[in-house]
Amino acid sequence: MPKSIKSLWEAFDKWLEDNWKEAFEQLNSPAIPEQIQQLQSKLGVELPAEFIECLQVHNGEKNSCGLFDGSEFLSSDEIVFQWGIWQDLLSKGEFEDIYSDPGKGVKNDWWNPKWIPFTHTGSGDHLCIDLDPSEDGTYGQIISMWHDDPSREVIAPSFRTYFEKYVKGVLDGEYVHSELYGGLINSKDI
Repeated sequence: MPKSIKSLWEAFDKWLEDNWKEAFEQLNSPAIPEQIQQLQSKLGVELPAEFIECLQVHNGEKNSCGLFDGSEFLSSDEIVFQWGIWQDLLSKGEFEDIYSDPGKGVKNDWWNPKWIPFTHTGSGDHLCIDLDPSEDGTYGQIISMWHDDPSREVIAPSFRTYFEKYVKGVLDGEYVHSELYGGLINSKDI
């Protein structure tokens, strides 16, 4: 049976306290119900319960320290901000006649309003919660969305699966803190 998001965060927090205290100190306090409600209202979606549970433990990072594979873990305000950048480009017609090269389960959009970014590399690349998958996809799957690359791949079938695998990878030493690369990165990339 999968572990709860809260118990995964407890294990991750402990690892951070013991191995990378600066990152632990950059984690925000839990999102309050009003922040969650405001987030969903601005995005025009109902977020998966497991992602809401995640924000109710830590509402992102204060400053980007590269917590999720070198990427910033976005707060509810930063999710809205990053999503808004893409929405603005979409509403201006920037993606007309531009299509992605999606993997199985992902729609052929360059940007989709129901792709909810929860990480940011600092250069326009995200992991997103896909709330509008193609017919052979899964609602709530995690996809990669790079600003200058047409690939759109499914990373995990759900946020819980993604987070559980990531935390296990951190605890097992698959991911290590690297000042050079700016965060926790896969040890194979060093």
